[in-house]
Amino acid sequence: MPTLDFRSAIREALDEELAADERVILFGEDIAVAGGVFATTTGLYEKYGAERVFDTPISELALAGAAFGSAVTGLRPVLEVMFGDFLGLAMDSLVNQSTKYWFLTEEQVSVPLTIRSVVGAGGRFGAIHSQMPVSWFMGVPGLKIVGPSTPADAKALLKASIRDDNPVLFFEHKRLYGNQGEVDATPARLGEAAVVREGTDVTIATAMKSVHDALEAAEALAADRVLAEVIDLRTLRPLDLETVVASVRKTNRLAVVEEGPVTGGWAGEVLASVTEDALGYLDDAWRIATPNTPIPYSPPLEDAFLPGPARIAAEIRRRLR
Repeated sequence: MPTLDFRSAIREALDEELAADERVILFGEDIAVAGGVFATTTGLYEKYGAERVFDTPISELALAGAAFGSAVTGLRPVLEVMFGDFLGLAMDSLVNQSTKYWFLTEEQVSVPLTIRSVVGAGGRFGAIHSQMPVSWFMGVPGLKIVGPSTPADAKALLKASIRDDNPVLFFEHKRLYGNQGEVDATPARLGEAAVVREGTDVTIATAMKSVHDALEAAEALAADRVLAEVIDLRTLRPLDLETVVASVRKTNRLAVVEEGPVTGGWAGEVLASVTEDALGYLDDAWRIATPNTPIPYSPPLEDAFLPGPARIAAEIRRRLR
Protein backbone atom coordinates (compact mmCIF):
# COMPACT_ATOMS: atom_id res chain seq x y z
CA MET A 1 0.00 0.00 0.00
CA PRO A 2 1.28 3.50 -0.79
CA THR A 3 2.08 5.90 2.06
CA LEU A 4 0.59 9.38 1.77
CA ASP A 5 0.26 12.36 4.00
CA PHE A 6 -3.21 13.56 4.96
CA ARG A 7 -3.30 16.47 2.49
CA SER A 8 -2.21 14.23 -0.41
CA ALA A 9 -4.96 11.76 0.48
CA ILE A 10 -7.50 14.60 0.28
CA ARG A 11 -6.11 15.68 -3.09
CA GLU A 12 -6.15 12.10 -4.40
CA ALA A 13 -9.79 11.66 -3.41
CA LEU A 14 -10.78 14.88 -5.17
CA ASP A 15 -8.77 13.91 -8.26
CA GLU A 16 -10.39 10.47 -8.49
CA GLU A 17 -13.92 11.77 -8.02
CA LEU A 18 -13.44 14.54 -10.59
CA ALA A 19 -12.14 11.94 -13.03
CA ALA A 20 -14.91 9.43 -12.33
CA ASP A 21 -17.93 11.74 -12.59
CA GLU A 22 -18.15 14.79 -14.83
CA ARG A 23 -20.93 16.16 -12.60
CA VAL A 24 -18.42 16.75 -9.80
CA ILE A 25 -17.18 20.34 -9.59
CA LEU A 26 -14.79 21.90 -7.08
CA PHE A 27 -14.73 25.54 -6.05
CA GLY A 28 -13.76 27.89 -3.24
CA GLU A 29 -11.41 30.69 -2.27
CA ASP A 30 -7.89 30.24 -3.72
CA ILE A 31 -8.38 26.53 -4.48
CA ALA A 32 -7.71 26.70 -8.24
CA VAL A 33 -4.72 28.75 -9.39
CA ALA A 34 -3.08 28.84 -5.94
CA GLY A 35 -3.85 25.18 -5.19
CA GLY A 36 -5.41 25.90 -1.81
CA VAL A 37 -4.06 27.68 1.26
CA PHE A 38 -3.17 24.29 2.77
CA ALA A 39 -2.01 22.83 -0.60
CA THR A 40 -4.83 20.28 -0.81
CA THR A 41 -5.94 21.08 -4.37
CA THR A 42 -2.62 21.63 -6.15
CA GLY A 43 -2.72 20.64 -9.84
CA LEU A 44 -6.47 20.03 -10.09
CA TYR A 45 -7.19 23.32 -11.87
CA GLU A 46 -4.54 22.56 -14.49
CA LYS A 47 -5.89 19.03 -14.97
CA TYR A 48 -9.64 19.68 -15.13
CA GLY A 49 -9.91 23.27 -16.31
CA ALA A 50 -11.69 26.38 -15.13
CA GLU A 51 -15.21 25.03 -15.72
CA ARG A 52 -14.81 22.29 -13.11
CA VAL A 53 -12.21 23.71 -10.68
CA PHE A 54 -12.47 27.43 -10.07
CA ASP A 55 -11.75 30.23 -7.61
CA THR A 56 -14.51 32.32 -6.08
CA PRO A 57 -15.01 35.69 -4.37
CA ILE A 58 -14.79 35.89 -0.58
CA SER A 59 -18.47 35.34 0.23
CA GLU A 60 -19.30 32.13 2.08
CA LEU A 61 -23.05 32.68 1.81
CA ALA A 62 -22.80 33.14 -1.96
CA LEU A 63 -20.65 30.00 -2.24
CA ALA A 64 -23.14 27.92 -0.23
CA GLY A 65 -25.98 29.26 -2.37
CA ALA A 66 -24.11 28.34 -5.54
CA ALA A 67 -23.45 24.86 -4.16
CA PHE A 68 -27.13 24.37 -3.33
CA GLY A 69 -28.27 25.64 -6.72
CA SER A 70 -25.83 23.47 -8.65
CA ALA A 71 -26.66 20.40 -6.53
CA VAL A 72 -30.41 20.57 -7.17
CA THR A 73 -29.86 21.07 -10.91
CA GLY A 74 -27.81 17.95 -11.49
CA LEU A 75 -24.23 18.60 -10.39
CA ARG A 76 -22.29 17.25 -7.40
CA PRO A 77 -20.48 20.31 -6.02
CA VAL A 78 -17.57 20.15 -3.60
CA LEU A 79 -17.20 23.52 -1.92
CA GLU A 80 -14.23 24.54 0.22
CA VAL A 81 -14.89 27.02 3.01
CA MET A 82 -11.31 27.86 3.93
CA PHE A 83 -11.80 27.96 7.71
CA GLY A 84 -14.68 26.33 9.56
CA ASP A 85 -14.97 29.46 11.71
CA PHE A 86 -16.71 31.15 8.76
CA LEU A 87 -19.39 28.51 8.24
CA GLY A 88 -21.67 30.78 10.24
CA LEU A 89 -21.78 33.00 7.15
CA ALA A 90 -23.20 30.09 5.11
CA MET A 91 -25.83 29.07 7.66
CA ASP A 92 -28.94 30.28 5.84
CA SER A 93 -28.27 28.47 2.56
CA LEU A 94 -26.95 25.35 4.26
CA VAL A 95 -29.44 25.00 7.12
CA ASN A 96 -32.61 26.52 5.62
CA GLN A 97 -32.25 25.33 2.02
CA SER A 98 -29.82 22.49 1.42
CA THR A 99 -30.78 20.28 4.37
CA LYS A 100 -34.55 20.72 3.88
CA TYR A 101 -34.97 20.55 0.11
CA TRP A 102 -35.33 16.76 -0.12
CA PHE A 103 -38.07 16.96 2.52
CA LEU A 104 -39.79 19.98 0.92
CA THR A 105 -39.85 18.34 -2.53
CA GLU A 106 -41.49 15.20 -1.08
CA GLU A 107 -38.29 13.21 -1.56
CA GLN A 108 -38.08 14.04 -5.26
CA VAL A 109 -34.88 16.12 -5.36
CA SER A 110 -31.72 15.24 -3.44
CA VAL A 111 -28.96 17.71 -2.56
CA PRO A 112 -25.58 15.99 -3.17
CA LEU A 113 -23.20 18.71 -1.99
CA THR A 114 -20.05 18.42 0.11
CA ILE A 115 -18.53 21.28 2.07
CA ARG A 116 -14.87 20.79 3.01
CA SER A 117 -13.55 23.02 5.75
CA VAL A 118 -10.39 23.32 7.84
CA VAL A 119 -10.94 23.24 11.60
CA GLY A 120 -9.13 22.86 14.90
CA ALA A 121 -6.67 24.53 17.24
CA GLY A 122 -3.03 23.98 18.08
CA GLY A 123 -1.63 25.77 15.04
CA ARG A 124 -1.32 29.25 16.60
CA PHE A 125 -4.04 30.66 14.32
CA GLY A 126 -5.86 32.54 17.09
CA ALA A 127 -9.45 32.64 18.27
CA ILE A 128 -11.12 33.31 14.91
CA HIS A 129 -9.32 30.68 12.80
CA SER A 130 -9.08 27.73 15.20
CA GLN A 131 -12.60 26.75 16.20
CA MET A 132 -14.25 23.34 15.97
CA PRO A 133 -17.79 24.16 14.73
CA VAL A 134 -19.26 20.65 14.93
CA SER A 135 -21.71 21.54 17.69
CA TRP A 136 -23.18 24.37 15.58
CA PHE A 137 -24.60 21.75 13.20
CA MET A 138 -25.30 18.68 15.33
CA GLY A 139 -28.99 19.49 15.67
CA VAL A 140 -29.67 20.03 11.95
CA PRO A 141 -31.75 17.20 10.40
CA GLY A 142 -30.61 16.12 6.95
CA LEU A 143 -26.96 17.05 7.43
CA LYS A 144 -24.06 14.59 7.77
CA ILE A 145 -20.85 15.53 9.61
CA VAL A 146 -17.57 13.73 8.90
CA GLY A 147 -14.19 14.11 10.63
CA PRO A 148 -11.37 11.73 9.58
CA SER A 149 -8.21 11.19 11.63
CA THR A 150 -5.93 9.30 9.19
CA PRO A 151 -4.90 9.66 5.55
CA ALA A 152 -6.70 6.40 4.69
CA ASP A 153 -9.96 7.64 6.20
CA ALA A 154 -9.47 11.11 4.73
CA LYS A 155 -9.47 9.63 1.24
CA ALA A 156 -12.14 6.98 1.71
CA LEU A 157 -14.55 9.17 3.67
CA LEU A 158 -14.19 12.14 1.30
CA LYS A 159 -15.00 9.89 -1.66
CA ALA A 160 -18.01 8.54 0.24
CA SER A 161 -19.11 12.09 1.09
CA ILE A 162 -18.96 13.24 -2.53
CA ARG A 163 -20.99 10.22 -3.63
CA ASP A 164 -23.61 10.72 -0.92
CA ASP A 165 -26.92 12.26 -1.98
CA ASN A 166 -27.19 14.38 1.18
CA PRO A 167 -25.41 17.57 2.26
CA VAL A 168 -22.16 16.62 4.01
CA LEU A 169 -19.85 18.74 6.15
CA PHE A 170 -16.35 17.30 5.82
CA PHE A 171 -13.97 18.64 8.46
CA GLU A 172 -10.18 18.54 8.00
CA HIS A 173 -8.14 19.25 11.13
CA LYS A 174 -5.25 21.52 10.20
CA ARG A 175 -2.86 19.69 12.56
CA LEU A 176 -3.35 16.44 10.60
CA TYR A 177 -2.28 17.58 7.12
CA GLY A 178 1.31 16.41 7.58
CA ASN A 179 0.43 13.04 9.14
CA GLN A 180 1.61 10.02 7.16
CA GLY A 181 -0.19 6.72 6.74
CA GLU A 182 -0.85 3.81 4.42
CA VAL A 183 -3.71 4.42 1.99
CA ASP A 184 -5.39 1.76 -0.11
CA ALA A 185 -8.53 1.54 -2.20
CA THR A 186 -10.73 0.19 0.60
CA PRO A 187 -14.04 2.10 0.54
CA ALA A 188 -15.68 3.54 3.64
CA ARG A 189 -19.28 4.17 4.59
CA LEU A 190 -20.50 7.22 6.45
CA GLY A 191 -21.79 6.45 9.92
CA GLU A 192 -19.30 3.75 10.86
CA ALA A 193 -16.85 4.15 13.74
CA ALA A 194 -13.64 2.14 14.18
CA VAL A 195 -12.07 0.58 17.26
CA VAL A 196 -8.44 1.66 16.84
CA ARG A 197 -7.14 0.23 20.12
CA GLU A 198 -8.72 -2.51 22.20
CA GLY A 199 -8.97 -2.41 25.98
CA THR A 200 -11.05 -3.56 28.92
CA ASP A 201 -10.97 -0.79 31.56
CA VAL A 202 -12.32 2.37 29.92
CA THR A 203 -13.66 3.43 26.52
CA ILE A 204 -12.34 6.65 25.00
CA ALA A 205 -14.54 7.90 22.14
CA THR A 206 -13.32 10.81 20.05
CA ALA A 207 -12.61 12.09 16.52
CA MET A 208 -10.07 13.82 14.29
CA LYS A 209 -6.84 15.05 15.95
CA SER A 210 -8.05 13.89 19.35
CA VAL A 211 -7.87 10.26 18.18
CA HIS A 212 -4.08 10.55 18.11
CA ASP A 213 -4.08 12.24 21.51
CA ALA A 214 -6.28 9.47 22.91
CA LEU A 215 -3.98 6.77 21.54
CA GLU A 216 -0.98 8.48 23.14
CA ALA A 217 -2.87 8.75 26.42
CA ALA A 218 -3.84 5.07 26.20
CA GLU A 219 -0.18 4.16 25.79
CA ALA A 220 0.67 6.13 28.95
CA LEU A 221 -2.20 4.54 30.85
CA ALA A 222 -1.02 1.07 29.86
CA ALA A 223 2.11 1.69 31.93
CA ASP A 224 -0.25 1.96 34.92
CA ARG A 225 -2.01 -1.27 33.88
CA VAL A 226 -5.08 0.65 32.71
CA LEU A 227 -6.23 -0.77 29.37
CA ALA A 228 -8.10 1.88 27.40
CA GLU A 229 -10.18 1.09 24.32
CA VAL A 230 -10.07 3.93 21.79
CA ILE A 231 -12.89 4.50 19.30
CA ASP A 232 -12.46 6.77 16.29
CA LEU A 233 -16.02 7.97 15.65
CA ARG A 234 -15.10 9.16 12.10
CA THR A 235 -18.68 10.36 11.48
CA LEU A 236 -20.29 12.54 14.14
CA ARG A 237 -23.67 12.66 12.42
CA PRO A 238 -24.94 9.99 11.99
CA LEU A 239 -23.25 8.58 15.07
CA ASP A 240 -22.28 4.89 15.18
CA LEU A 241 -23.87 4.33 18.57
CA GLU A 242 -23.75 0.54 18.23
CA THR A 243 -19.94 0.43 18.24
CA VAL A 244 -19.67 2.72 21.26
CA VAL A 245 -22.31 0.84 23.24
CA ALA A 246 -20.65 -2.51 22.49
CA SER A 247 -17.40 -1.14 23.90
CA VAL A 248 -19.07 0.33 26.99
CA ARG A 249 -20.72 -3.00 27.76
CA LYS A 250 -17.19 -4.41 27.98
CA THR A 251 -15.40 -1.60 29.84
CA ASN A 252 -18.28 -0.10 31.90
CA ARG A 253 -16.69 3.36 31.63
CA LEU A 254 -16.83 6.02 28.94
CA ALA A 255 -14.73 9.15 28.44
CA VAL A 256 -15.67 11.27 25.44
CA VAL A 257 -12.89 13.60 24.29
CA GLU A 258 -13.97 16.66 22.32
CA GLU A 259 -11.86 19.51 21.04
CA GLY A 260 -14.54 22.08 21.64
CA PRO A 261 -16.36 23.89 24.46
CA VAL A 262 -17.75 21.55 27.10
CA THR A 263 -21.10 23.37 27.13
CA GLY A 264 -23.37 22.32 24.26
CA GLY A 265 -20.72 20.16 22.63
CA TRP A 266 -21.18 16.93 20.69
CA ALA A 267 -19.56 14.97 23.53
CA GLY A 268 -22.70 15.57 25.58
CA GLU A 269 -24.80 14.08 22.78
CA VAL A 270 -22.63 10.96 22.72
CA LEU A 271 -22.94 10.57 26.49
CA ALA A 272 -26.72 11.04 26.40
CA SER A 273 -27.17 8.55 23.56
CA VAL A 274 -25.00 5.91 25.21
CA THR A 275 -26.74 6.42 28.56
CA GLU A 276 -30.13 5.82 26.95
CA ASP A 277 -28.91 2.53 25.45
CA ALA A 278 -26.44 1.23 28.05
CA LEU A 279 -27.17 2.84 31.41
CA GLY A 280 -27.08 -0.50 33.21
CA TYR A 281 -23.53 -1.10 32.01
CA LEU A 282 -22.09 2.30 32.99
CA ASP A 283 -20.13 2.71 36.20
CA ASP A 284 -18.83 6.11 35.11
CA ALA A 285 -19.10 8.46 32.12
CA TRP A 286 -17.73 11.94 31.55
CA ARG A 287 -16.51 14.53 29.05
CA ILE A 288 -12.99 15.83 28.47
CA ALA A 289 -13.32 19.04 26.48
CA THR A 290 -12.05 22.61 26.25
CA PRO A 291 -13.03 25.42 28.62
CA ASN A 292 -15.88 27.76 27.73
CA THR A 293 -13.53 30.47 26.48
CA PRO A 294 -12.19 31.68 23.13
CA ILE A 295 -9.10 29.85 21.89
CA PRO A 296 -5.90 31.59 23.06
CA TYR A 297 -3.21 32.67 20.61
CA SER A 298 -0.34 32.36 23.11
CA PRO A 299 1.38 28.98 22.51
CA PRO A 300 1.57 27.97 26.21
CA LEU A 301 -2.04 29.01 26.80
CA GLU A 302 -3.29 27.24 23.66
CA ASP A 303 -1.49 24.04 24.64
CA ALA A 304 -3.02 24.18 28.13
CA PHE A 305 -6.44 24.93 26.61
CA LEU A 306 -6.55 21.75 24.49
CA PRO A 307 -7.41 18.27 25.81
CA GLY A 308 -4.03 16.75 24.94
CA PRO A 309 -2.62 13.30 25.79
CA ALA A 310 -1.33 14.25 29.25
CA ARG A 311 -4.65 15.74 30.31
CA ILE A 312 -6.65 12.79 28.94
CA ALA A 313 -4.47 10.31 30.82
CA ALA A 314 -4.53 12.40 34.02
CA GLU A 315 -8.31 12.74 34.04
CA ILE A 316 -8.83 9.03 33.42
CA ARG A 317 -6.41 8.16 36.23
CA ARG A 318 -8.25 10.54 38.55
CA ARG A 319 -11.68 9.08 37.73
CA LEU A 320 -10.50 5.49 38.06
CA ARG A 321 -8.77 6.22 41.34
